[in-house]
Amino acid sequence: MVDVTINYLAVLVAAVAGMVIGAFWYSPLLFGNIWVKLMNFDKKKMEETKNKGMAKYYALAFLAVLVMSYILAHFVDYAGATNLVQALQLGFWVWLGFFVTTMLNSVLWEGKPVKLYLIGIVHYLVALEVMSLILTLWV
Repeated sequence: MVDVTINYLAVLVAAVAGMVIGAFWYSPLLFGNIWVKLMNFDKKKMEETKNKGMAKYYALAFLAVLVMSYILAHFVDYAGATNLVQALQLGFWVWLGFFVTTMLNSVLWEGKPVKLYLIGIVHYLVALEVMSLILTLWV
């Protein structure tokens, strides 16, 4: 393996950006209400989830985004991305190769609605593009 140079502060900032994008994306301001409906959640289920304590869920979600950011930083270094166009290309190819393909299984095998799939994959496109930009352009 090639030695990789990682900017850990950029990894952290990219992960925070990914969480902020997700929070906004799934809020009632954007797609939250549609997502809740497509997931067949009712008010009772939502309250039960809130009463269980959301902190652990957010902590685990942040850990997942932090790992994603760390791995994406490796891809940035491996690809030698150094500018805006390269950052956007990298984010796109990672999105297309890993997220679009694997998340399709939720439609094919779990019977999830295509609209739910589209909300999810476009969220990851936006998040990966922003994260890739941060990791590539941070100097």
